[in-house]
Amino acid sequence: MNFSEIESKLTFDAQGLIPAIVQDYVTHEVLTLAYMNRESLQISLDEGTTCFYSRSRQTLWRKGETSGNKQRIIAMRADCDGDALVVEVKKAGPACHTGAESCFFEELYTDADIKPFAVADLMHLIQGRRDTPKEGSYTTYLFAKGREKILKKVGEECTEVIIAAAKGDTAETVYELGDLLYHAMVLMAEMGISLEEVVRELAKRHVIDHKVKQERMQ
Repeated sequence: MNFSEIESKLTFDAQGLIPAIVQDYVTHEVLTLAYMNRESLQISLDEGTTCFYSRSRQTLWRKGETSGNKQRIIAMRADCDGDALVVEVKKAGPACHTGAESCFFEELYTDADIKPFAVADLMHLIQGRRDTPKEGSYTTYLFAKGREKILKKVGEECTEVIIAAAKGDTAETVYELGDLLYHAMVLMAEMGISLEEVVRELAKRHVIDHKVKQERMQ
C-alpha cells in the first residue's frame, strides 16, 4: 500500500494532526501518546522509525534523534473512524523523556479486587533482584547460588510438570507450569536473555511453519 492509499484511509484534525498511540510490540505496554501530521507519517513509513509532530514547538521530531532511543516500527493500524493510530514498535531504550520505560507511569486508579499482572513486569522484577539483591528474596538467593542451582531448579520443575500432567491433574499442572516459567525466567536473566529474544525466536518459527504450510499447499 503506497502513502496516498494510506493517507486516504485517515482523517486528520483541523490542525492537520492525528493522534498516535505507541505500543511495545513485545510486551504490548502502551509507551506514549504523540501526534503525527502527513509529513511525519510519511517519514515514519519511509524510514521505518517513529517521527512525530510537536504541538508545543510546532516542528517535526524523530524519536531518539538526541537520546538514541529510537523506535523501529513493526506495525501500524488505524481505528474504525480512521482518526487515530496505534503504532507497534521495538524500542531501543526508554520511551519517556524522564527515563521511564513508558510515559504512562502515574497511577491514578486501580481496582482493588483485580491485581494487574504482566510477564514483562515479572521479568523486570527478576532482573531487579539480579542487579540489586534484596535480603530475604528467593530470587536473590537463586542468583547468589549461581547457574548450577538455577539449572537444578529448572530441571526439578520440569519433572514436577511431567508428574502432574501424567496424573491428569489440570490444576496441579498449571501450578507447576507457573513454577517452571518463573525459574526459566530466572535462568534467562542470569544468562542475559531478554523476553524479546525468546518472542523473536518463536515468531521466526511461526514464519517458517507458515512458509512450509504454504509450500505444501502448492
